[in-house]
Amino acid sequence: MSTKYIFVTGGVTSSLGKGILIASLAKLLQARGFSVTIQKLDPYLNVDPGTLNPYEHGECYVTDDGAETDLDLGHYERFLNKPTSQANNVTTGRIYQSVINKERKGDYLGKTVQIIPHITDEIKRNIKLLGRKGRYDFVLTEIGGTVGDMESLPYIEAVRQLKWELGKQAMVIHLTLVPFLNASGELKTKPTQHSVKSLLENGVQPDILVLRTEHELNEAIRKKVALFCNVDVEAVVQSIDVPTIYEVPLKMKEEKLDVTVLKKFGIPVGAEPELNAWKSFLNKYKNPKHKISIGLVGKYVELPDAYKSIVESFVHAGAVNECAVELKFIHSEEITHRNASQMLEGLNGILIAPGFGHRGIKGKIEAARFAREKDIPFLGICLGMQIAVVEFARNVLNYQGADSTEMNEVTQYPVIDLMEEQKGITNMGGTMRLGAFVCKIKKGTHLYKAYKKETIKERHRHRYEFNDKYIKDFENAGMKPVGINPETGLVEAVELENHKWFVGVQYHPEYSSTVLKPSPLFAAFIQACI
Repeated sequence: MSTKYIFVTGGVTSSLGKGILIASLAKLLQARGFSVTIQKLDPYLNVDPGTLNPYEHGECYVTDDGAETDLDLGHYERFLNKPTSQANNVTTGRIYQSVINKERKGDYLGKTVQIIPHITDEIKRNIKLLGRKGRYDFVLTEIGGTVGDMESLPYIEAVRQLKWELGKQAMVIHLTLVPFLNASGELKTKPTQHSVKSLLENGVQPDILVLRTEHELNEAIRKKVALFCNVDVEAVVQSIDVPTIYEVPLKMKEEKLDVTVLKKFGIPVGAEPELNAWKSFLNKYKNPKHKISIGLVGKYVELPDAYKSIVESFVHAGAVNECAVELKFIHSEEITHRNASQMLEGLNGILIAPGFGHRGIKGKIEAARFAREKDIPFLGICLGMQIAVVEFARNVLNYQGADSTEMNEVTQYPVIDLMEEQKGITNMGGTMRLGAFVCKIKKGTHLYKAYKKETIKERHRHRYEFNDKYIKDFENAGMKPVGINPETGLVEAVELENHKWFVGVQYHPEYSSTVLKPSPLFAAFIQACI
């Protein structure tokens, strides 16, 4: 079967859930036995999200091959249980950079370089890249932004051209909003009509409409939308609000979204996907036997999307433990030595989140100290591990002023230091230690009990590392290096002796956690908290 291309666009407003919709459809197609991949096209001029502040765009997600990508790729992996790569996330910045580099090399033979055809050709090349050599039956592409946005226009034009070139091998699904007006007690379809009109003005006729709504849509509304938007009634799909994003694939199955897609492509529908493992996960998630409270200490806690993968990892690992995890977001800037016991009391566990920069560091150090002294299960991720190391150096080893050189370049005790290969780097974007690296785990440790093997691969995103000049001092005092990179000798994980469960890891276990394969480290952390 030749590769089929499905484009998902959004209208009316942002944050309608294009990423969840496209991941849900991909899940249903995958459950039917098709090979599927998902791609995100982001309309901003940054080359990648790696230099974006989390307040701008939520967390930066990292793939196995070291690409810094949009957080929606996390959803794709969590739903499909398949890794993504650099090719799965493309920004306008990368498109323009590629076109300008080609122009500088003379690839266009002196022609005037324009949005059409050069930018749109580059967009189309990136879309079709994933479908080459028949690697996938379906390539699903999410177009970021909202139809009508100026920055999205080249992508919509590229979709128009591809739909024309590929004919029956391509399809457009448009996600819009049907708001409910309390004053009149009515659902309103006009925003959807205007959104589709905007799409039509750009030469793109949607094949399927997905209507996001808080209330059930009746047949009359579906018929009205179908009539005004030139689609079949069967191709008007309801996407109603649900308690968890992981119910969306089952809702889309009820709406027969996958069936409609297959019929429009002329592909035999076959037997219904069962999704037994998915339903089992949801059953455990909804019917927990335990309940725990974990404090997530960070400086972006007012923006949960900054820690999206961590939040979802607790959902996956909570379900496998049949445990409801109540996450308490605690702002690290508000924690002091005097109020730490008050702010952190009653927690079953403490996680110190990753991050960069000075802000909120003192509070994180106090949280690590509290967890260590009160024997509360603790997990430190990336900067969270480095904080645990600094706290231990100051308060156990009595290294006065011990610090990371990220926070204090002239500290007398640089227990966390800039990695050697980072010292000559001036460009910020894409230059950290990125992607999956091997870690050798010592037997008999909490880490080994979690992973149940000696060699693992986890993803990284950092510039600073444990300074092994101090390794013996830490070992002798009870903080042991329990995970080492075999090639560089880099300390990847530390644990405290004589503590219930205290683990710090330099890597990001949350990036590889999926619904059907929860992170072993998060699962073990939750067990310790229970």
